[in-house]
Amino acid sequence: MPVRQLPEQVVNRIAAGEVVERPASVVKELTENAIDAGASRIDIFTDGGGRRRIGITDDGDGMTHGDLALAVDRHATSKLDDEDLLRIRTLGFRGEALPSIGAVAKLGITTRHASEPHAWSLSVEGGVKSDIMPAALSQGTRVEVSDLFYATPARLKFLKTDRTEAEAIREVVRRLAMARPDIAFTLAGEERAPVTWAAALPGASGRLTRLGDILGADFRGSAIEVRSEREGVVVEGFAAAPSLTRANALGQYLFVNGRPVRDKLIIGAVRAAYSDYLPRDRHPVVALFVTLDSREVDANVHPAKTEVRFRNAGLVRALIVHALKDGLAREGKRTAANSDGAAISSFRPSFAPRANWDWRRSPAYPVGPQSGFEGAAATAFAEPGQAAFDVGTPTADVRFQEAPTADLLDRPLGAARTQIHETYIVSQTRDGLVVVDQHAAHERIVYEKLKASLARNGVQRQILLIPEIVELDEATVERLLERAEELASFGLAIESFGPGAVAVRETPSLLGKTNAASLLRDLAEHMAEWDEALPLERRLMHVAATMACHGSVRAGRILKPEEMNALLREMEDTPNSGQCNHGRPTYVELKLSDIEKLFGRR
Repeated sequence: MPVRQLPEQVVNRIAAGEVVERPASVVKELTENAIDAGASRIDIFTDGGGRRRIGITDDGDGMTHGDLALAVDRHATSKLDDEDLLRIRTLGFRGEALPSIGAVAKLGITTRHASEPHAWSLSVEGGVKSDIMPAALSQGTRVEVSDLFYATPARLKFLKTDRTEAEAIREVVRRLAMARPDIAFTLAGEERAPVTWAAALPGASGRLTRLGDILGADFRGSAIEVRSEREGVVVEGFAAAPSLTRANALGQYLFVNGRPVRDKLIIGAVRAAYSDYLPRDRHPVVALFVTLDSREVDANVHPAKTEVRFRNAGLVRALIVHALKDGLAREGKRTAANSDGAAISSFRPSFAPRANWDWRRSPAYPVGPQSGFEGAAATAFAEPGQAAFDVGTPTADVRFQEAPTADLLDRPLGAARTQIHETYIVSQTRDGLVVVDQHAAHERIVYEKLKASLARNGVQRQILLIPEIVELDEATVERLLERAEELASFGLAIESFGPGAVAVRETPSLLGKTNAASLLRDLAEHMAEWDEALPLERRLMHVAATMACHGSVRAGRILKPEEMNALLREMEDTPNSGQCNHGRPTYVELKLSDIEKLFGRR
């Protein structure tokens, strides 16, 4: 078959296959055009998941008669002042969106520029343009797309259900709305109730308002502001506290010069920044905005412009990690349990009083003569009904001084008052009370001490008088011996003791008396999941986290009052003490005002 030039309609349909993948792609391209036109309000309507109809109206600059005639031709754009593709300041620049959409659907454009006496309209069906006609429109542009892919029916087979396509459209609009909080967005359609995101004030407060409207009140309540800048590159935004997590990385958003992009760079950087706070199967929620010179980033690497390439990707990654770590360290004592009212809401009564309840039938109803309380008390409390109030032996250690000193009450975590269930320390502050998980709290303290010792002059170790022999399967032994040098840096010295066994000769002094067999098994399990490409620092932190868990005060251990107070003081001096290194909160604080509300005193 000889080589021949393809007709323009076929060329446009081929190009549409790259740009118009699904209805959400159409919404993305048209909404980006509205943003580039300087719109302050954008209304989006869809029907049938965008397959039957898409309508987008904006109050932007609009187009003149001459611009409208060129806008639906391939590679015609008003967004490039010259031919330098490295100085792109707009979301769109290819000039392919409108002709690609017109090649596979029925496209109608009505627009009015301020210099025109009235609006103009143009339609394109299957790549065939109509004449430009006068129309009525006060300002901006209205674009109507109907019967998507009617010119290429085979593409319809690859679309999902209307609900799924509508959700994809919603996600596209959400990302664009997060990128531009100064623009009001309205999204409506038969598949959903209309939702409007009002324009927010400029600055960080307005950005957080928009992010909270989209990501939810729980994100707004736990958001930490982050910022880092170097060599003309600025990374700023908001990151959720470690206690607000997701099962996947879909809650991580990256915007580069106002453009929503998907980049594996952010996943690795966020994972590194949160490595001290979260378990491996949980992912944080973050929204980061990168601003840099347009010549330092290439947006022309993907037809849909959803990917970018940085000239100095290492710098951007380092700034993301630094910004997140700095923000998390600054707010290290915050947890979801202390910031979003979760603790208080869990205390609210979950039952309603029974109807027609006769209080005289209550086991607490006094029986017998009432003239003298002392004489009646013995009779009343001897009633069989009082057995309902027998809760057994108390699990709280109440042996403690009656009145704590004033200086302890003024400390952030207060004065220890008691220990309940041999697991939780209850302390009193000047304006409330604090409940501390003793194991989680001590785990964070030991972990931070191990990190500090490693950075300073190595972890202090204790030599065992008699080496402890631990029997394991041969594969596990080999795995441990391969990492013997890394373990030695934390004071855990092991060596081979024949097939299927290792001898433990030294352990970190911070851990005190520890179960070496259990510690080695846990370490081996974690090492099995390591990738060889995992940086040494990350591997060492995994080792430290495992050791900290084994060297911490265990649940079920009864503590003396001075031990409880000492633990509280160490928590106050330890960074990131709001949660253990598995992401669980270490304490819950209840303000006196909230407690009074629970009992109807306020």
